[in-house]
Amino acid sequence: MTSTNGTGTAGKQHADAPAQPGGKARLLEVRDLHVTYPGGAAAVRGVDLSVAAGQKLGIAGESGCGKSTLAMAMLRLLPAGTRVTGQVLLDGEDLLGMKWGRVRAVRWAGASIIFQGAMHSLNAVHRIGDQIAEPILLHRLATPGAAKKKVGELLEHVGLPAARADAYPHELSGGQRQRVMIAMSLACDPQLIVADEPTTALDVMIQAQILRLIEQLVAEQDIGLIMISHDLAVLADTCDRLAVMYAGRVVEEGPARQVYENARHPYGQALSAAFPRIGDRASRFAPRGLPGDPPDPSDLPTGCTFHPRCPVALDSCKVDDQSLRPAGPARAAACVHVADTAGESSGEGTESGSGTAPGAGAGTESAAGAASGDTAEEARSSTS
Repeated sequence: MTSTNGTGTAGKQHADAPAQPGGKARLLEVRDLHVTYPGGAAAVRGVDLSVAAGQKLGIAGESGCGKSTLAMAMLRLLPAGTRVTGQVLLDGEDLLGMKWGRVRAVRWAGASIIFQGAMHSLNAVHRIGDQIAEPILLHRLATPGAAKKKVGELLEHVGLPAARADAYPHELSGGQRQRVMIAMSLACDPQLIVADEPTTALDVMIQAQILRLIEQLVAEQDIGLIMISHDLAVLADTCDRLAVMYAGRVVEEGPARQVYENARHPYGQALSAAFPRIGDRASRFAPRGLPGDPPDPSDLPTGCTFHPRCPVALDSCKVDDQSLRPAGPARAAACVHVADTAGESSGEGTESGSGTAPGAGAGTESAAGAASGDTAEEARSSTS
């Protein structure tokens, strides 16, 4: 992986992004991050994000939007030959500019990751206790006895008996394996956890338990959390803030519940509209979707990359790229229509502004309608 430390000012997207709310110091700050794979695929293009201690940031988007690449880039886990530029500041220290020895010290102890697919992330031929103990032995220089004691405490902390430390991954259920991954991420008391789709392939009840567990741990230990998922409803119910990614960029950011219920970008509206509404049989049996797929990162469309799928695209969208711009208090969206309503949104708050451009047509109206209070209620009921 080739890393270039950004020394100049951050990109335009960073300059237009909303300020960190709440007054807490930024634990993690990502500035103008670009990731290009060998062959020229631009998987991440100028992303700017920040997370404070105790804050939960959700990152949403379809498969292929760059979410997992962003997570791997932040901890320098991408394959050799990948070009990464920008800055990833963890507690003021740039991870992209660190020497490898320092990077190894920061992983697990400063920032850790919960990978998607616990069965594929755990070593099938080693007991889970030994796998959890490994970072404790390496980073904390603990004795085997102390590491074993810590493993038992971690397992109990995530709701598993300490005796399960002797089990192999195949002897655990999917939910138990996910709890093991969470315990492993907490092994060295990190400041930041990146959870890459931590509830993938889990049933609804287990998913709710894992989400509540993560929320509890963040609150108790004042950990910064980045949670990645394609499920906008889950992120809205779990996180404080929400960033929506498309074609390697953040196209909308703001308070999680507001972005879910009243998205300003057509793509965010489409993601919200994909969830059926309670009491609406037509919506339940035929939820709205979005035609097509995200673009190939090695062959991106000109102008706004969403314009080929956008129901409210203008002729100018085929030519003019869009950067994040204010879309209300502590909100931003990268859409040409936001310019028409930003002033109203800023002055009237989030309740009055619908985020729909004048004359945008029924496509945007229907997408916004699907992200109503009924949909929000379903999100709460499905994770409770």
